[in-house]
Amino acid sequence: MIELGNYNKLEIVRDTSVGLFLSSNTGAEILLPNKYVPKEVEIGDQLNVFCYLDHEERPVATTLKPFVRRNHFGFLKVVEVNKIGAFLDWGLEKHLFVPFREQRDKMKEGQWYVVFCYMDERSFRLVASNKLDKFLSNEELALRYGEEVDLMVTRLTDLGWEVIIDNKHKGLVFKNVIFKKIAVGNRMKGFIKNIRPDNKIDVSLEPLGQKVLEPAAAKIYKVLMERGGFLGLHDKSDPKEITRNLEMSKKTFKKGIGTLYKARKIEIRDDGIHALRSE
Repeated sequence: MIELGNYNKLEIVRDTSVGLFLSSNTGAEILLPNKYVPKEVEIGDQLNVFCYLDHEERPVATTLKPFVRRNHFGFLKVVEVNKIGAFLDWGLEKHLFVPFREQRDKMKEGQWYVVFCYMDERSFRLVASNKLDKFLSNEELALRYGEEVDLMVTRLTDLGWEVIIDNKHKGLVFKNVIFKKIAVGNRMKGFIKNIRPDNKIDVSLEPLGQKVLEPAAAKIYKVLMERGGFLGLHDKSDPKEITRNLEMSKKTFKKGIGTLYKARKIEIRDDGIHALRSE
């Protein structure tokens, strides 16, 4: 079986004038056009290729790497809007189609949007949607407090930034716990802070509890050494100054320098922190 909209590991079975024909273990075949054929390959070799429909709606393989794949979210730019919908640049020759019915607001050429790529069962075509909530569910959660997760930022609300968790759940990072610049489309690590009775999920961008100590200490020490062994911050510094320099809260900073002090890696003076040893 060959899955359209995804990567497939296929065997080279025939070499023709138009390209290589690749086969799955079930015998299904697909063309890899000459322009995508790698050098020095032979019949019987296996290739990892992305498969989709070309401009003539024929299944085709490519060695190009798309910016999003089937059943995943991506951050893509609109390159055209016409009477049937919008078209996104997803790194392949044929653009990814977004029907008007799948646009939360009418998309504009040149703008970037978080979208979900899926197979439309009616047309058997790969399409995208930015009605994201349709593809997210918090009904069944196997997450736990402090767990590290993958995040994608989707939009800013009055409370904070909405995020996609592990490509399947919806979460929120409250404004008052964000200590670095983030924007729609950013991908980053996060940590489960709270799961509410209604299954809404609060997310932190910093490790929680004891886990915060070592990453914070490592980051502070790295910046300290990059600045010649001195950092003009201490436990009485303005929280905004700490956030500006280190992208962390004052509470996290204090824990971090406490760890470094106990490890005899820094000295805390009135003017800031000084490194006691170099690496």
